[in-house]
Amino acid sequence: MAHSDYAMLLNLTAQERLVDLVAPLMQPGGRILFVTSHLAHFYGQQPVYKLYEPVAASKYAGEQALRNRIAQLADRGISLVVVSGDLIEGTITPKLMERSNRGLINERCKQVGSLPTIEEFARAIVNTCVNSSLGSGATVFVGSTQVTNSVESVNC
Repeated sequence: MAHSDYAMLLNLTAQERLVDLVAPLMQPGGRILFVTSHLAHFYGQQPVYKLYEPVAASKYAGEQALRNRIAQLADRGISLVVVSGDLIEGTITPKLMERSNRGLINERCKQVGSLPTIEEFARAIVNTCVNSSLGSGATVFVGSTQVTNSVESVNC
């Protein structure tokens, strides 16, 4: 069984520790990339599936903690960019959410047309790493950011 603070340890504490360890080793012009989900990026602004709540809260906390370091990173010539994805087709998180909430993936697909694929998400991550026109603090969105109306009515 996972520790009760597992999500925060993974998505906040570990992310801060990683930046503490790698930033002194990075060259000016380097970039830190934080990968998250729309459910986490918009946490507190949009509804979240109950099952995903601890993950969304912890990823949001991690993103905000790293964003709070943008000025400190800039002093070293390092930028921070965030890539946020909708539910990604074929990945474990939507599959696990679907187990507790039959029809969730179909409902999301109907609402937004289609979910991004693993390949599309990976391509966005790679492109974000090399796109020098993105300023520190920029967010790249993969998939729809449209709010799902069914989150509150679905029993997760």
